[in-house]
Amino acid sequence: MRVWSSEHVFRHPWDTVVKAAMRKYPNPMNPCVVGVDVLERSVDARGRLHSHRLLSTEWGLPGLVKAILGTSRTLTYIRERSIVDPVGKKMELCSTNITLTNLVLVSERLVYTPHPEDPGMTVLTQEAVITVKGISLGSYLESLMANTISSNAKKGREALEWVIGHLNLELEGLAAPACSRA
Repeated sequence: MRVWSSEHVFRHPWDTVVKAAMRKYPNPMNPCVVGVDVLERSVDARGRLHSHRLLSTEWGLPGLVKAILGTSRTLTYIRERSIVDPVGKKMELCSTNITLTNLVLVSERLVYTPHPEDPGMTVLTQEAVITVKGISLGSYLESLMANTISSNAKKGREALEWVIGHLNLELEGLAAPACSRA
């Protein structure tokens, strides 16, 4: 088992980052995510938004890894559950693969909260637990996957910045006609 974790500060308010996180896919930084399906979405009595999504991903596994795992399959599915608490200003997102679980299990948890000293910024804490089962070189594969997760996390943060830029453009587009009519 290998644990990977990181913390990142976005220079945007919590509500902006959460909106971007909910609209993160598709994006050019994470082309491996080829589909997102909302399976269930509801609001509980406390006003928290619960979402259950299925992500379809195309893993670009190196040939050596495919050989070690004994599979050529690269299309995988990930179950993602999130809770957005607009009152408590917290978004928690947990995901785990549902494909190849007999070989590899990756459980990831992301938490978005306002920065404790600056409400105009958002803190993302991220953790992944990687477990490779019943395979020789399992520790090597766990290490390799942790490096991949680290690289993908960086791309994920870049994707959020990209989505935030597009959200800002949408807002400008909505405001422009109102200003020109005045």
